[in-house]
Amino acid sequence: MEAHFCIGWPGFTLDAALSLPEKGITALFGPSGSGKTTLLRCMAGLERSQAGFLSVAGEVWQDERRGIFLPVHKRPLGLVFQEASLFPHLSVQENLRYGMKRAGNGRGEGFEAMLDLLSIRALLKRAPDSLSGGERQRVAIARALLTRPRLLLMDEPLAALDMKRKLEILPYLEKLHDELSIPVIYISHSLDEVARLADHIALIENGRITVTGSLADILSRPGLAAAFADEAGAILETTMAGREPDGLVRLAFSGGSLLIAGVGHEAGKRLRCRIHASDVSLALSAHADTSILNCLPATVVAIEEAPTPGHALAQLRLMDGETLLLARITERSRRALNITPGLKLIAQVKSVAILR
Repeated sequence: MEAHFCIGWPGFTLDAALSLPEKGITALFGPSGSGKTTLLRCMAGLERSQAGFLSVAGEVWQDERRGIFLPVHKRPLGLVFQEASLFPHLSVQENLRYGMKRAGNGRGEGFEAMLDLLSIRALLKRAPDSLSGGERQRVAIARALLTRPRLLLMDEPLAALDMKRKLEILPYLEKLHDELSIPVIYISHSLDEVARLADHIALIENGRITVTGSLADILSRPGLAAAFADEAGAILETTMAGREPDGLVRLAFSGGSLLIAGVGHEAGKRLRCRIHASDVSLALSAHADTSILNCLPATVVAIEEAPTPGHALAQLRLMDGETLLLARITERSRRALNITPGLKLIAQVKSVAILR
């Protein structure tokens, strides 16, 4: 997928270019007012820029230099906003059927599968105003997907929900991640959501894309930590390797393994983990007299000043693979241990969060 839009108003200009994979979820992440929603509206054809280009799966939807512009109703895309925007006078089933009919899916291809995927079969006869916020969003997502889109745009779909409803709907979004074979652009202010759902991330600031890349790569770059405040860290794709005699679980990944407690998945299950930079400490040698279970040999790749005063961020490459970690340490510790790029040391992981 290729996109480039340039559009301006007094005091703000969007000039953003993106080159994204044709499959997977790309999170568009940045501060309020950075241009996230404007860029999404340009992709949808709701905002027309005089210098715009959009190509999806090799098909050009917009190229202003050649006079090509598909209006929004002719773009095969799905849109999900903060509010579900269901028709209040129609039942859930009628809302879904209306969306399919408008998109030329009169035969209802995928209808039964979508009911099961999002667990909305029991809601079909109900009116939108009788649904919870999470239920309405699941119906809105189903309606968008039943139009058989080639691009799905989601603008903070969980922002209007309380924490209970967010936790209710996140597992369904994770299932969509595994099922969809189209590109998804997902806007969120929540790094927790991004870390759970996204494969790729694009950072936007003042109307410009500043960096794009895989989620694991971007979150582990010390120079980008300011964009994530105290949430900087690493994402690891792991496999449940087995259970130890004492009940702990071993998670294998490229670069070694981790021992954690409280996971009930079967062997072979793939799990995404997150390790905050603040949960990694550094030692020059291995110690037997420590309660920290996960002590991994690593090499310092880079070290930079952290956004928090008096701290530094060290990027580490684990010895047995390409896995990267990020550690936040004090400047005093950095000087005392003489931590510089190329130094071999031990990364002590104090806590691991299972995302999905």
